[in-house]
Amino acid sequence: MLRNTRSGWGVISILFHWLSALAIVGLFILGWWMTGLGYYDPWYNQAPWIHRSIGILLLLATAGRLVWRCVQPTPAAEGNRLERMAAHLGHIALYVLLLLVLTSGYLISTANGRGISVFGWFEVPAVLYDLPNQASLAGDVHWYSALALMVLAGGHALIALIHHYRYRHATLKRMMSPRYSKTNL
Repeated sequence: MLRNTRSGWGVISILFHWLSALAIVGLFILGWWMTGLGYYDPWYNQAPWIHRSIGILLLLATAGRLVWRCVQPTPAAEGNRLERMAAHLGHIALYVLLLLVLTSGYLISTANGRGISVFGWFEVPAVLYDLPNQASLAGDVHWYSALALMVLAGGHALIALIHHYRYRHATLKRMMSPRYSKTNL
């Protein structure tokens, strides 16, 4: 089942979720590692290029994911009313932080007026640049919003595991495979 239903996530939503999670964690690790590279390190130029390229692909995927989420039904959340409201607000916070991290990364990379080459496949132009302290301010926003995103994503994963193991909810199973909709359990 490619599409979502009221009782479960479809393959497209599941792929968006897990590929985004992998990219977010990978970009955070790569970004942190890059900050320790010296000028003469062979990865000094290559690692940021990879980081920027994956970041732009993630930005495009996130835009697609948001459009997909708007045109698809959202499966009913499990738990009591407070838990469902917290889950909804938590997901909004994840999206806001993700967009903040990606946008600030774009602003860092284009502060000099040059576009971003995405693995040499295409270039994303610099639309907004030459603002006072653009790279520095965007860099601070990028770092702190990335940290907040990782903390929130870690909490998201922990809560999913608690719902799975302690409360025996199907939340995690439904995000692993479309065959685990509420009606199939």
